Amino acid sequence: MTEFTEFTFSSKDGVHKCHASLWTPEDKPRAVVQIVHGVADYMGRYDHFARYLADHGFVVCGEDHLGHGRTVDDGKYGYFGKKDGWTLVTADVRQLRQLMGEKYPGVPYFLLGHSMGSFLARTYLCAYPGTVDGCILSGTGQEKAAVVAAGKAVSSVVCALRGPETVSPLSLGSYNKQFAPNRTSADWICRDEAVVDAYLKDPFCTFEPTAGLVRDMMGGLQYISSEKALSQMDPSTPVYLFSGDRDPVGGNGEGVRKVYGFFKDHGTADLTMKLYPGGRHEMHNEINKGEVYADVLAWLEKHI
Repeated sequence: MTEFTEFTFSSKDGVHKCHASLWTPEDKPRAVVQIVHGVADYMGRYDHFARYLADHGFVVCGEDHLGHGRTVDDGKYGYFGKKDGWTLVTADVRQLRQLMGEKYPGVPYFLLGHSMGSFLARTYLCAYPGTVDGCILSGTGQEKAAVVAAGKAVSSVVCALRGPETVSPLSLGSYNKQFAPNRTSADWICRDEAVVDAYLKDPFCTFEPTAGLVRDMMGGLQYISSEKALSQMDPSTPVYLFSGDRDPVGGNGEGVRKVYGFFKDHGTADLTMKLYPGGRHEMHNEINKGEVYADVLAWLEKHI
């Protein structure tokens, strides 16, 4: 039977305690999978997926990022910090990897980043090359450089004039347009209406990101598409990308292919991509999530 526990560790911001979740299998673990969640998201939403992996012998862990989930103790949701937020959150991902490495020495270790978490996972691969045995990217993408630069510029101006804690004028709502007429404001999440309705009722998911977070994330997207960062990756680290081909974050597959190209062009030897027909943003919550789970498990088992 899977055991679920929670713990905290000090964030690299020197202020907060990161709230972490841990799912442990009954028998000796085959590997560790560290999940890196997305924006307006938190580890509690991965319980079903984590238990599936734990039932197949994997330790699963993940922390609620700064400004997210139970790491928030000051009411500042959707906010990383006054400056260097992207670096701080990536460093917290690194901290958890080190803590779990000490707890499970010699056990194969994988990152699984979803959405913004996939951007963080890609940042991790550039900043800490060779420190994981594989990386899975869910719902990733890469907007055009001009779009990212404009988003960062607008957010930076808002931060300067109104402060980084101001709600960002750049909204996630634009992702919903391609699914009009809309049943809800979050139809882009997935086709499972129960999941969408639960998301919209969850206070940990209904906040708007701050201008500071968007500024930091746009800076992160610039970094992970730069030649300097990409050249620092370890090409021997296996990478698996999966997404729905109707995911607006990944440009309906176009952005996912672009990221695939980044890895291919920089020598990643073991590289796989899968686009699920009709799938939207959260494939791990989609109506065919059983297929997605099985595909992730098969990839992990192949790379242990």
